[in-house]
Amino acid sequence: MFTVENTIKWLTIFAQKIDENKAYLSNLDQAIGDGDHGTNMARGTAAMKTALTEKPFDTVQDVFKTAAMTLLSKIGGASGPLYGSAFIGMAKQSADTASDLPAIIQAGLEGIQKRGKAEAGDKTMVDVWLPVVDALKHKALSKELIQSKVQSTEAMKAKKGRASYLGDRSTGHIDPGASSSGLLFESMIEGGVLNE
Repeated sequence: MFTVENTIKWLTIFAQKIDENKAYLSNLDQAIGDGDHGTNMARGTAAMKTALTEKPFDTVQDVFKTAAMTLLSKIGGASGPLYGSAFIGMAKQSADTASDLPAIIQAGLEGIQKRGKAEAGDKTMVDVWLPVVDALKHKALSKELIQSKVQSTEAMKAKKGRASYLGDRSTGHIDPGASSSGLLFESMIEGGVLNE
């Protein structure tokens, strides 16, 4: 279940993980994209972390809304709209209930798919979000599962985004968006959201 406290803790840990891994994420992106995923994500999540300390929040929905608006305005490229859409979806869903974790993450996934039109196997962040939603429904989410899904994008051929222009040459590289999404869900475990 999401609470204001554990949602802020989750997103704060996520910002820290992105900052620690920004060079790695940009290296992944250099192979199949613009090479700026790490720096873009670090800029956006640092601003989000600050925004989450600037005022008290009454609801989980408010936390997600603040995260969404900050990420939309601060992250360049495709990642800002995709992560922003995810958090807008989660904000809307959490207005109904903050206790239905799978439904909230599912709403985030639907926001991403509506914006990016990606499906399973397209070598995108969706390849992490989809199995995470499924694992949450079965109370089976683990860091091992998250990592295996991030790694699984290495063998895929990109069908969406900048990487898709490379065709077969996109195989052999982990998708940067999948990797940053992996950090998002590892942070969720570390933030104690699953324990409530």
